[in-house]
Amino acid sequence: MKSSLEDTLLAAIRTIPDYPKPGILFRDITTLLGDARAFRRAIDELVHPYAGLKIDKIAGIEARGFILGGAVAHQLSAGFVPIRKKGKLPYETVRVAYSLEYGLDEMEMHKDGVSPGEKVIVVDDLIATGGTAEAAVKLLRQIGADIVAACFVIDLPDLGGRQKLEALGVPVRTLIGFEGH
Repeated sequence: MKSSLEDTLLAAIRTIPDYPKPGILFRDITTLLGDARAFRRAIDELVHPYAGLKIDKIAGIEARGFILGGAVAHQLSAGFVPIRKKGKLPYETVRVAYSLEYGLDEMEMHKDGVSPGEKVIVVDDLIATGGTAEAAVKLLRQIGADIVAACFVIDLPDLGGRQKLEALGVPVRTLIGFEGH
């Protein structure tokens, strides 16, 4: 029997077959974001373990991590820092390169977005292979952040992203897992 949370999230997340390429099942959270009850429930569940802790910043990974991370930051009375693709931020940045399926990409954040020693939670909609989240953790640590956790609505456990982050000593919180991708 699935939990009420799982039922709520499953009903609110749209699956699109063969997007962005054949064989992929794309998990679309825009439907969750449009469902006020499901969106509120997801944010409440992401926040719950950290309520009452002193969290300084929420780092949201472009782009859906901005939406979720902003809501989490609000609930925890924390600041928000965006982690973006290279070239999208107007001030001085720090950056890190990371591997994609076919090549490299870079992500960056403002160099003053997090101060050394600040407690940070990384937020995004989904963890798959973990490459982007791993790069975000490395970027934040490069400027001295204390990574408290990484939180995602969706986990694709077959792809091993959670294990990558846990190997870096980062606790991972996910709300729902989908087998296969």
